[in-house]
Amino acid sequence: MTQELAGLLSALQFGDSFFPGGGVSLSWGLEALCADAALGPGELAAFVAAQLRLRWAPGEACALVAAWRAAPEPGELFVVDWHVEALTLPREWREGSRRAGAALLQVHGRLGTAGAVDYTRACAAGLACGHLPVVQGLLWRARGLSENSARALSAHGLVTGQVGAALRLGRIGHVQAQEVMLAVRPVLLELLAQAPPPLEEMAGAVPATEIAALRHETQATRLFAN
Repeated sequence: MTQELAGLLSALQFGDSFFPGGGVSLSWGLEALCADAALGPGELAAFVAAQLRLRWAPGEACALVAAWRAAPEPGELFVVDWHVEALTLPREWREGSRRAGAALLQVHGRLGTAGAVDYTRACAAGLACGHLPVVQGLLWRARGLSENSARALSAHGLVTGQVGAALRLGRIGHVQAQEVMLAVRPVLLELLAQAPPPLEEMAGAVPATEIAALRHETQATRLFAN
């Protein structure tokens, strides 16, 4: 019971928007879609559900689990990291993932999480990229989170990140944000009940969102980094 509660408290801490993980500066294409009027407030729940199904489950969750399982072996972690690098096509997403991963490593390095400092050095030496789902798998395992808890925390982070971006962009209010999170929970639970695909089957296809991320840098005003 004590171990279970410790894992729950860790998940609550690391999944809180108050935790300085670097993700609040990223919208993953949502800002550009909103600027194009391609995504209305009433469509946000369907958009987030699609991101979970088509981007997170076959992509980020796959990398996270592979990294969680490979965490004891640095060489295997590097393989997962470079796999993510190769399959993340938009430059803005690659840079955003690396930036968020570096921020998470820095925080956990100061917190004394096992492996954080060594992996930061590996990234600096060019041995690894430090992509966010890989770093999450490494650090969350070191902090005692089970594989399933790490997956749930990752999915929750995608949902709160997208909903939080829409909130900061003024597209929804606080109550609407909670409504969206409740609306997508059945999808989240459905995906968490499924086994993640092996690394060699890692994929992800959200073309409209990827194109929006590519066009983000041409916007006259920007609140987010991607």
